[in-house]
Amino acid sequence: MMLEKTTRMNYLFDFYQSLLTPKQRSYMSFYYLDDFSLGEIAEEFDVSRQAVFDNIKRTEAMLEEYEEKLLLFQKFKERTKLLEEIRKCLGNDALSNDLLPLIDALEKLD
Repeated sequence: MMLEKTTRMNYLFDFYQSLLTPKQRSYMSFYYLDDFSLGEIAEEFDVSRQAVFDNIKRTEAMLEEYEEKLLLFQKFKERTKLLEEIRKCLGNDALSNDLLPLIDALEKLD
């Protein structure tokens, strides 16, 4: 469960970090990407652990709201699944040699 939440937050952070304040980005980056504890983040910013905790919880809620409205992560997962299915269907014929570079290009867009 915790790993699933961490993975989800990392994806949401990737998609929506530009909508966050610099402090929110820093706290989320330290907590989710760098695996800092609340105490380590609090020490880094000279604030209380509770202030860090509150900020992270509010930011998580904001990221979930953004996803609820914009669905970037959901669409990314759906596109990824469809591209995998297309790759499976292509096989090893001449057509697949033409299409595989296009599929690769589509995947790089995300």
